[in-house]
Amino acid sequence: MIKEILKNDILICDGAMGTYYSEVTGNDVSYCEFGNLNDKETIKRIHKEYIEAGAKLIRTNTFSANTYDLGVSLETLMDIIKSGINLAKEVTRNTSVLIGASIGPIKTDNLDEFSNEVLEEYKYIVDCFLKNGIDIFIFETFSNYNYLKKISEYIKYKNIDSFILTQFAVKPDGFTRDGISAAKLIKEVRNTEYIDAFGFNCGSGPAHILEMVKKINIENEIVSVLPNAGYPEIIHERTVYPNNPVYFAKKVSEIRSFGVSIIGGCCGTNPSYIKQLTKIINENSKVINANTKAEPKVKSFEKKAKNTFKDKLENGEFVVAIELSAPIDTDISRIIDGAKICKENNIDLVTVPDSPMSKVRADSTIISSKIKREIGIEAMPHVCCRDKNTNAIRSSLIGSHIENIRNILAITGDPISDASKVETKSVFNLNSFRLIELIESMNEEIFKEDSIYVGGALNLNVLNKEVEYNRMMKKIEKGAKFFLTQPIYDDNAIEFLKMIKERTNVKILAGLLPVVSYRNAMFLNNELPGVTIPDKYVQMFSENMSKEEAQEIGVKITVEIGKKLKGIADGLYFITPFNRVNMLIEIIKQINA
Repeated sequence: MIKEILKNDILICDGAMGTYYSEVTGNDVSYCEFGNLNDKETIKRIHKEYIEAGAKLIRTNTFSANTYDLGVSLETLMDIIKSGINLAKEVTRNTSVLIGASIGPIKTDNLDEFSNEVLEEYKYIVDCFLKNGIDIFIFETFSNYNYLKKISEYIKYKNIDSFILTQFAVKPDGFTRDGISAAKLIKEVRNTEYIDAFGFNCGSGPAHILEMVKKINIENEIVSVLPNAGYPEIIHERTVYPNNPVYFAKKVSEIRSFGVSIIGGCCGTNPSYIKQLTKIINENSKVINANTKAEPKVKSFEKKAKNTFKDKLENGEFVVAIELSAPIDTDISRIIDGAKICKENNIDLVTVPDSPMSKVRADSTIISSKIKREIGIEAMPHVCCRDKNTNAIRSSLIGSHIENIRNILAITGDPISDASKVETKSVFNLNSFRLIELIESMNEEIFKEDSIYVGGALNLNVLNKEVEYNRMMKKIEKGAKFFLTQPIYDDNAIEFLKMIKERTNVKILAGLLPVVSYRNAMFLNNELPGVTIPDKYVQMFSENMSKEEAQEIGVKITVEIGKKLKGIADGLYFITPFNRVNMLIEIIKQINA
């Protein structure tokens, strides 16, 4: 039915439920869905006001109706959803107004890409709607597409005639809070046969969404736009949106002229917004064909930075990388001197870790930029997700690109230690998978002509090697082009590397961290995650050895392992022990000899 309507007309949707419910009741409640059980008259009143304002499609008051957000049992959840459906049916009885099931993202603390438990909850929610006669599904405010394909397929399996609309919350910069670009989201949805329509809601006001819509060719597609009232501000600890229904209606009408067929409002909007929108649409019913809009200008770079590390690796040449630690203070002499030694000895890449083990060091992207600019050697910052949100990471990546950094190692990062939690909090907006995906989105949108070469971490020392292999493959799927491994000491890790190279042609730099003393061996074995040093190597050291004797043994062990790895890996990745860069140079010479 809804598709038939959209062939010849547009659908005006309702506006916000949550923010308007707070406005009507005077209560800044977190979840208005409980109103389906204990404040039914207010929920019905809001639905009626939107219908009287001109809405021909209303959404059930069920956006946050899931057990994770509401903290209720499945039985109570069913009561909330069923009541929400009945309230919507009651106010639309004897009208032509359509009802859409409002389903928001299920928020969990788990950053994993996919959870069967969450998928089962979505199925339960969907079944509640299907059993109660709802066949229009509106997935709203999503920041990724992780569950959309499977749940849409499930809906179509249950009812082939269902209509599925997926809407994403995209910030004014064109990316979701998970760091995925609007263009990539649209591409994924277009490749999903079960989804009937896509669009944007929340995240941005009408002006910013207008700019996004201008870049989309939406000929012969059903696209929705339900913007926020505008950009909110915080007044007396409350989120307040501007009161601008006339401006909002004019902007959304302009959006409509580009071929959008479902329009309405999100956060901050109320019935006056929908009333103004209905009025302006009725006054200007002429539809401007989407094909008449100007094509967006394609950005071009005047200069493409050279990336000798990438060129050598992709040409099948053996590469060598050395990790240098950023300083804990403002003295950069050691890392600069180390970078100079690397340059003089034709090392292909210097890498700079991002405050490993959550101990504060100078910013890896800034130090890498300085090394590349002043020393003239390829430098790669490690970028972790612990300390920065998505905005800060994107900002840092753009700045690094300006400084001609073209290689990034994307990692989740070590957690903050318990002792630090009183003052310092982990951010973890992303994990390594999502960070890789974010960088690839930026490659498509911002660095299109001069992309960043993205690498990932690989731990060959794990017990469950198949799980680690699958994690690596997922990173490749997200956009990782090469991997740096944790330090390798035993033959099991070397055999695992052989297996990976037999199963895939991914580029891998095998990690080497020379042991320099008995005390150092004990520390690495017990306090560095992902590292296991066999007893045969530990026993080669003693507590009474001189520094020179211990270093000589460390060199011997590393050369032995390095020679085994050279015929398997695509390169070697050395972690510098205690700033002993010259020790690494000697090891490299012996391996090559």
